[in-house]
Amino acid sequence: MTLLETRPSLWRNPDFLRFWFGETVSLMGTQVANLALPLTAIDAFGASDEQVGLLRFLQLVPYLGLALVFGVWVDRVRRKRVMLGANLARMALLALIPLLYWAGWLGPVPFMAIACAVGVASVLFDVSWMSYVPTLVKDPAGYVEAGAKTAASSSAADVAGPGLAGLLIGWLSAPVALLANVGGFAVSVVSLLMIGAEEPVPDRAKRRRVGAELREGLAWVLRSPVLRALAVVGFCCNFSMIAVWTMFLLYGTRDLGLPAGTIGFVFATASVGGLTGALVSRRVIARFPVGRVYLVAQTMLLLGPSLIVAAGGPRPVLVGMFIASFFTTYLGLGVAGVIIVGLRQTSTPRAMMGRMTAVFRTLLFGGGALGGLTAGLLTGAIGAKGALTAAAIGSAAVVAGLLVSPVTRLRTMPEPVD
Repeated sequence: MTLLETRPSLWRNPDFLRFWFGETVSLMGTQVANLALPLTAIDAFGASDEQVGLLRFLQLVPYLGLALVFGVWVDRVRRKRVMLGANLARMALLALIPLLYWAGWLGPVPFMAIACAVGVASVLFDVSWMSYVPTLVKDPAGYVEAGAKTAASSSAADVAGPGLAGLLIGWLSAPVALLANVGGFAVSVVSLLMIGAEEPVPDRAKRRRVGAELREGLAWVLRSPVLRALAVVGFCCNFSMIAVWTMFLLYGTRDLGLPAGTIGFVFATASVGGLTGALVSRRVIARFPVGRVYLVAQTMLLLGPSLIVAAGGPRPVLVGMFIASFFTTYLGLGVAGVIIVGLRQTSTPRAMMGRMTAVFRTLLFGGGALGGLTAGLLTGAIGAKGALTAAAIGSAAVVAGLLVSPVTRLRTMPEPVD
């Protein structure tokens, strides 16, 4: 019996639906913040290219230093409480930014410190939520559907978030637009509080030293050919995506003089690709070999940035090429993301889910952090267009690694590990 056989739909699981709704609204607010934070830095203290790159780095660098340790801790406690605390912390921190801006105290140091602190809270939430889903979705056969639904939420936020961000920033200013993210986290908190499913109490008898448990989680990922390949390619993909996103933001606002509304329109329109990919992923996975679908989807993601470099002509044509580039990237991400989450969950026992997630978060967001920092430094050194060209070449080179990945040889989703 495979994981893709017909099982009861998660539409009949009220606790999962509450979690899913709260996460969807929260993701929408996060998309607003992704555009509003760098624009706030530019508006408040005239942030340079390097400072914008540093901002993105500080948002993601906590994953490098803390995700593994947090992953061990999350496997020892109830995840719902951790998620509630993380979202409350992010609400308070983001609400500080407009307050400091209005008071005239929002300089580079407090702004960067708040961004880094929000990143720490995000680490806690991210290493918890994937480990919490099996509490709501009892049957492992539902993991693919759960992954498809959460991926659809992420893609829907990608579609609506940038456009909404552009409108809010143009209407209210970038700092005030951050309050939309505060509201999103508030909805997520309420949704979590409404979940009635009992989370199992972790077995205290199995606890050991943090170092031993950390090494066990890392070894689990590195010993598994599938998990190891997903982690390496994921690092490269996140490096590429964050670098290109940051470079394009600088290229569009500074070199081309595109307003926030136009940039938001580019991301919103292109993100329909991610939503489309998430919505069709289950049917595609059921019809074609999983490995082949993964190969095609990841190749689209990695080759998408080349369309930005090739863009030229009048402004409408230029914007259209930008949309096509991000549409291709997000379409590949929407399909590949469902496969990746499903493989990670089926390849890991529940008792080690938090540590596995932490290892992946360290590599994926570590790649994103380094991509953001590299984008700022490279743009400052050779200009945004040259930096985008270098990023597109490096991204395309990763396709060669996909061809030898054991993931591409899978025909079906494997049975869950006991």
